[in-house]
Amino acid sequence: MKGGELIADYLVRQEVPYVFGICGHGNVGILDALYDRSDKITLVSPRHEQCAGHMADAYFRVKHKPVATLTSTGPGSANMVMSLATALSDSSSFLAITSNVPTSQMNRAPFQELYAHNQADFPNVLRPVVKRSFQPSRVDMLPLALRQSFDTMLSGRPGPVNLDVPYNLYQEEADVELPPASKRHGDVRPAASEADIAAVVEMLNHAHRPAFFIGHGATLSEAGPEITNLTKILGVPVITSPNGMGCVPAADDMTLGFIGRNGAYPANQAGRHADLIITIGTRFDDRSSSSWHAGYSWNFPTTKLVHVDIDPNELGRNYPPDVGIVADCKVFAQQLISALQLSGQAKPERYAAWREQVSVWNKEWADFLRPRFEEAAHPIRPEQVVKCLEGVLPDDVILSLDSGVHHNWFMQFWKPKRPQSMLNSWGYSSMGFGVCGVLGAQLAAPDRPCVAVVGDGGFSMTPYAVITAVEYNLPCVWIVWNNFAWGAIRDIQHGMFKGRELGTGFYKGGRAGVGAEPYNPDFAALARACGADGVTVTRGEDLRAAVEQAVRNRRPCVIDVHVSAEIKPPSTGTWQLPPTPYMEPAFGKPWSPGM
Repeated sequence: MKGGELIADYLVRQEVPYVFGICGHGNVGILDALYDRSDKITLVSPRHEQCAGHMADAYFRVKHKPVATLTSTGPGSANMVMSLATALSDSSSFLAITSNVPTSQMNRAPFQELYAHNQADFPNVLRPVVKRSFQPSRVDMLPLALRQSFDTMLSGRPGPVNLDVPYNLYQEEADVELPPASKRHGDVRPAASEADIAAVVEMLNHAHRPAFFIGHGATLSEAGPEITNLTKILGVPVITSPNGMGCVPAADDMTLGFIGRNGAYPANQAGRHADLIITIGTRFDDRSSSSWHAGYSWNFPTTKLVHVDIDPNELGRNYPPDVGIVADCKVFAQQLISALQLSGQAKPERYAAWREQVSVWNKEWADFLRPRFEEAAHPIRPEQVVKCLEGVLPDDVILSLDSGVHHNWFMQFWKPKRPQSMLNSWGYSSMGFGVCGVLGAQLAAPDRPCVAVVGDGGFSMTPYAVITAVEYNLPCVWIVWNNFAWGAIRDIQHGMFKGRELGTGFYKGGRAGVGAEPYNPDFAALARACGADGVTVTRGEDLRAAVEQAVRNRRPCVIDVHVSAEIKPPSTGTWQLPPTPYMEPAFGKPWSPGM
């Protein structure tokens, strides 16, 4: 069996439906094997390798099943660094098959070899951005490398894995057998000890103001039903990270949304004033912790902390827990439910006063926001865009969000109706993820509407995604949040440097100033040039009809929406870029002793 045939057959055995990849001289040797198996595995070829990686990442986030990418030697595989870093940061999995120079030429500086420190050294480029890299040097080494790649990718905390293949292996033969399929994903679910569960029950028994904080780990373990049940039988609020959104019912009054600078006010208030936080499958990064400033989002160690994660390295990284538990999120939630029921401690009436306080914060936040969401303006107010999409998009929509100021608005106000339906590049905040990821989401869920909300900056970086949608007949919709700026960075620049602006807005002549004319290409015309539909919306009253039509048409479509750059999300926590000072919340006050 040729190495290329072996790889293709193993992907089929693992029920991998797609390979997202771009041809090159280094991987042409495997394309013929994929051609012979095209009834079982489909090659989708976007116009950029970064796009292939984001597609694979998004596919996994929707299906929780991995696909593979295929890139050639040199620049093609180097273009994967961004998407691999994005996936690793958010615990998403795919198999990145990169190609390398032939073994007979290693360390002789053939075309596109990295050899300064070690022969065929490309895996060291990817080492920081993958869970593991394998580099078999003979065909008979491929079976073990393939099986270990899938085991590594899917066990414990998921992450991308690199299989670096010298390109002679695709065509060379060996007497080998296919390894058995990996069954690690979902097969190994560590549980908490009885003592730890008893300790959590005891902490809940003594708490007056407990809350849950859930993240992508809860989503990945598909623990939504169990956590929802937990919050119901206890009657306590739950705070969600962006990648945890959708796990629990977003419309419930006790689902408080995101926390941190651009979080919801009730979430920050609950975090500040809780006396017990049980965090399940998330980490306390700077954006969800108000840069770790006490009282702005969290109040540890005054607040007791139970930290549950499948990755022991995350326990105590930023806040030492009172109880740290290495466990699968779904299993932990099941264990805690059973323990509460057996002990008779599932008493929601115990926390009635706490729920009343949370309801007050919900009302204060709603009263503050209501006028902003009703006010029409030209250019369109950001709140109008969020409100319109919330009203017009169906409950089963998959939203693919890019990095940018628009993401801050959706973190704060979007209420996903289902798990695995709000895709974010959270840990690495990569521009292009939302633009390209929507393609992978659409392939993962072909019958569901898939809509990308992306900034004009991120879309300008990766507009070729529209070409792929047209080529493969993927009915994705891109809503371009066009504020003629790198809006999120412009806001920071204005805040730090008293309105002085350079390099953060898009102007004819390249520079801001009196009379400077904003500039962007006609994104709708660009879409039409690619063969997609393209619409420009400059008035809020026209947005609903444009989105409804785009979703109904089931065709690739770009909606260029002109949004005000001057209206900023109301901060309810804080965020710091040291050494500059951090800002106080625009709404709400941080906790201090005696409050």
